[in-house]
Amino acid sequence: MSENIRHAASGTDGSFIYEKDGKQVGEMHYNVADEHKIIIDHTEVDEAEEGHGIGKKLLGELVSFVRSKQIKVVPQCTFAHATLKRSKDWQDVLFTEPG
Repeated sequence: MSENIRHAASGTDGSFIYEKDGKQVGEMHYNVADEHKIIIDHTEVDEAEEGHGIGKKLLGELVSFVRSKQIKVVPQCTFAHATLKRSKDWQDVLFTEPG
């Protein structure tokens, strides 16, 4: 069994895509809001693959990506929002309003 996470981006849209045995089974989509932040708007995992941590793996890749770019995240997706709030190690990437 081979597993892979790849990043695809075009313009202001991007996704982290989880592939298993050459088939896409999960995706976390984001939009670039500005040069300082992105918005996670959707996470989807095939029903047969739910409960295997794929969403969290996708979020981990996204967190590494935004840290390397020194940008922040606005999690509009309920999964990403809940997971980022629960994971103290990832809260540094959350966007907070200035002031």
